[in-house]
Amino acid sequence: IDRLSWVMQKKTLLRAAAAIAAASLLAGTVFVVNLVWFRPFSLNLFYEKVFVAAALEQPELLSSIGIAEQFGYRRHNAHLDDVSIAQGDRDFARLRQNLADLRAYDPAAQTPSQRLSTRVLDWFLSNQLEGERFRFHDYPVDQLWGVQIQTPDFLINVHRIADRRGAQDYLARLGEIGRKYDQAIEGLEKRQQLGVVPPRFVIERVLASMREFAGLGSAANPLCRHLDERLASLPELAEAERRELHDRCTRSIETVVVPAYRRLIAFFEQQLPLATSDDGAWKLPDGEAYYAWRLRSETSTRLTPQQVHEIGLAEVARIEAEMNTILAAQSQLRAGETATQALARLAGEPRFLLPDDDAGRNKALAQYSAMLAEQSGRSRALFGRLPSAPIEVKRVPTFKEKTAPGAYYNPPAMDGTRPGIFFANLRDMAETPTFRMRTLAIHEGVPGHHFQVALAQEMTGVPTFRKLLPFTAYMEGWALYAEALGKEMGLYDGDPWGDLGRLQDEMLRAVRLVVDTGIHQQRWTREQAIRYMVEKTGLPEASVVTEIERYIVDPGQACAYKVGMLRIQAARERARQALGARFDAQALKDFHDLVLGSGALPLEVLDELVDDWIARRR
Repeated sequence: IDRLSWVMQKKTLLRAAAAIAAASLLAGTVFVVNLVWFRPFSLNLFYEKVFVAAALEQPELLSSIGIAEQFGYRRHNAHLDDVSIAQGDRDFARLRQNLADLRAYDPAAQTPSQRLSTRVLDWFLSNQLEGERFRFHDYPVDQLWGVQIQTPDFLINVHRIADRRGAQDYLARLGEIGRKYDQAIEGLEKRQQLGVVPPRFVIERVLASMREFAGLGSAANPLCRHLDERLASLPELAEAERRELHDRCTRSIETVVVPAYRRLIAFFEQQLPLATSDDGAWKLPDGEAYYAWRLRSETSTRLTPQQVHEIGLAEVARIEAEMNTILAAQSQLRAGETATQALARLAGEPRFLLPDDDAGRNKALAQYSAMLAEQSGRSRALFGRLPSAPIEVKRVPTFKEKTAPGAYYNPPAMDGTRPGIFFANLRDMAETPTFRMRTLAIHEGVPGHHFQVALAQEMTGVPTFRKLLPFTAYMEGWALYAEALGKEMGLYDGDPWGDLGRLQDEMLRAVRLVVDTGIHQQRWTREQAIRYMVEKTGLPEASVVTEIERYIVDPGQACAYKVGMLRIQAARERARQALGARFDAQALKDFHDLVLGSGALPLEVLDELVDDWIARRR
């Protein structure tokens, strides 16, 4: 009887469980359909829908941020992005629908946090759609960040090979390089038909680097070397399996990767005769409007090219005067010598140079690491919150150091599996005298990019897009503002040379305002811009050439640094004047936490946030 009763109870429980499961499935289906195909009931869900829909179209982004892996989803790790024209059409259609859906939510029903998220997302979507008519004005293959450089860089520095599946996914991605590069060629052909051809120097640089890469044997190819290094660290693999994976990699290099590079090479070889030495955006169809949109996108302000140019000239004059004062105090300003000429002379003195060999490069990496540790400790006096994510220093990979900038920062993975990384370019130790190392460590590391990006990723209670959207003027403006904080942190006390290095880097950002607008609006030549920058910064000509060529292929981006810094400084000054004596050390900490506490923002939105904070403090 007891057994019969148990069986009956079990059947009843199973029927109830089935009914609950069916109801749950029906509710889940309604929820998913609503989330994917319609405007979600919840605004918070809509925010996530916008992010998820975009991320699912970008497997490389998903791998970079490392969120999906936390939930066991790894399918994207076997694929590269779709960069076809058809995918671009779908992307813009999605953006238009997202903006229409966002504006359908009642602002009066939103919380203050939601209103800020809505404001940020509306600004971003609107700006992207304003640029739809310029979608073919860029150069998707250039000497710095083109697909031919970014793809191997992504596979080596982002794709994770922590197990057998990671290695297999790596090989699957190698197999997709041909498809991705053919899609890039499709876009290049479209641009050529519209009259968008890169300057001659861009094509020459790209051809040289691609020929070098394609000429490497599979054994010497960095993609195969990287896989071999990772396989050696996986004890789960037998030696025979390692050899089999290695052989698959070499076949992919020979049959997929190198042929893809050769197709790109062939395209640019036929395009080279069409190229000219006109470098500015003004030469493009509707180039004046395109550059105005680029400035708007990068600075997130409504400053005109002429206004930006004039701000740059004024800042150059101010910084030059400060340099003269320090040099005179150190008896280092010779008769008839400008400040930048003095800095150029000092940069060549042995006391400010590390050896241009492996020992010198290792010493530079060690010094950068020590600087980051010191800066982290001193930051506690100016910040209430510090990021929990660690930061490391690495050398820029040798295969890309020739055309890479002097330094850059890679964010940590959001799942904590990868730290933030400050990459230092050590191709030529004479390019970075020791008195310029401190400001690089501040800007790229602490409390610059690492603080801003890592703290944004660690925010809670906000939509995912708020942690990831890149507003250049805010991000680069903060890093340049952080350089100035170095003086407040006492990092240059007793070190006038380091302070000169700080001013030299600030001068670089001020000069950028002048040369970027000069090239793209006032029709300066590449050579004219190089001469001006060498004269005003005192940097080595090789470094200046890399800088100027970067501004040519990325119009407006270089203006974001100084404009962003000036806006943050202006916001702080408004707070100081409005609060008077109440703007004490704690208020300064609160101000910094406020600026960093909402993720990257358009400068217009940051100003609104600060003004609201000031009003509440008063």
